[in-house]
Amino acid sequence: MNKRSFLKTSSALVTGTMISQLMACKEREARTNWAGNLTYSTDNVYTPKTVGEVQEMVKKYDKLRALGSKHSFNTIADSLDNQISSAGLNKIVSLDKANSTVTVEGGIKYGELCKYLDDNGFALHNLASLPHISIAGACATATHGSGVKNGNLATAVSAIEFVDASGNVINLSEAKEGDAFHGAVVSLGALGIITKLTLKLLPTFSMKQVVYKDLSMAELEKNFEAIMSSGYSVSLFTDWSNKNVNEVWIKSRFEETDNNTIAPEFYGAKAYAKNVHPIEALSAENCTEQMGVKGPWYERMPHFRMGFTPSSGKELQAEYFVPLEHGYKAMMAVEKLHEQITPHLFITEVRTMAADELWMSPGYKQACAIIHFTWKQEKDAVMKLLPLIEQQLAPFNARPHWAKLFTISPQVLQSRIEKLDDFKELIKQYDPNGKFRNAFIGKNLFGS
Repeated sequence: MNKRSFLKTSSALVTGTMISQLMACKEREARTNWAGNLTYSTDNVYTPKTVGEVQEMVKKYDKLRALGSKHSFNTIADSLDNQISSAGLNKIVSLDKANSTVTVEGGIKYGELCKYLDDNGFALHNLASLPHISIAGACATATHGSGVKNGNLATAVSAIEFVDASGNVINLSEAKEGDAFHGAVVSLGALGIITKLTLKLLPTFSMKQVVYKDLSMAELEKNFEAIMSSGYSVSLFTDWSNKNVNEVWIKSRFEETDNNTIAPEFYGAKAYAKNVHPIEALSAENCTEQMGVKGPWYERMPHFRMGFTPSSGKELQAEYFVPLEHGYKAMMAVEKLHEQITPHLFITEVRTMAADELWMSPGYKQACAIIHFTWKQEKDAVMKLLPLIEQQLAPFNARPHWAKLFTISPQVLQSRIEKLDDFKELIKQYDPNGKFRNAFIGKNLFGS
């Protein structure tokens, strides 16, 4: 090879490498999820920063999965081949004050968006218990907060942009597509790579939260829906050890007429005189302010502050949705297993969620009570317990959280999803050859 040919070839190789790095931004980091319980099956992880780069990646590879903030506890985001991280798509695109909407890239986290919205006079209707999760991932899995009048986080979505299996940019909106749009929001990553979402906003508001200790199950039985409706967002925490609710967290809108006094009792439960963690033995330093102190909505709706480690850190999570009217009975069905559950449990949280129209949401056309388990990272023991819990909850047709641990069989799970066939038609439309279909989707939506 002469010098001129060598230089030309070398230049082409260098340019190709630079483009490849720019387009792919391949990550070099630990290949586990946030909790460390799951090691991803591929090292091929790419972090595009533009929609065009996403399109190039989708056209280049035959198999892909979207990867968000890595807060899933199961293999929903895993791939044997390639993952596209949304971390580089983390910008606020526009704020439409006239229509009270904000458009963001899919990888931005709630904690990164909320202060901007508040500074501009707006709020979101609901937040999860931690603000560290990506908006696209949370909406695609029907992640939620609490409140009998509050839908899951995906119910705020009014428009969505994603790249389909052909590399086309698809834009759908509730106004134009109607019910078909409701099928595309909780997409489980099966339709494409979400690049942008438009969220409906509320005028900003202030909140306060108060925590009570030791609510008896007898009081809960008589007043379940009244207790769960006693604030904008209510959470019950129990470790099932003493036939009571350890803590009741009540988050309410702060009215200027409030005198900031805290009722000393709530259905027999006693008000705490200090901030507490949902797991009482842990420090409350990483929790949002309590004691009835006024604060912005985004610093009260989550349980955990953005700058701190959420929940307990090294843990496992499972969660089940049952019809709201069966909430107490479902809790008592679980309570029968308390001797087996408690040794392996950090805490259980019970929340509520309003009904919605999103096809793949557990809240499709039904208000829900939600029973969430934060487990010690004792995987073998937990995976043996889950079938027992699922059996106890079977009379209520319990649905699992899409991104947490469960063992419900594909046949049973599919039988509980009213719009599954319609959702499969959407998959066929946007991903006819299964480019975005991984083992999780194959098993739980298409398996028998």
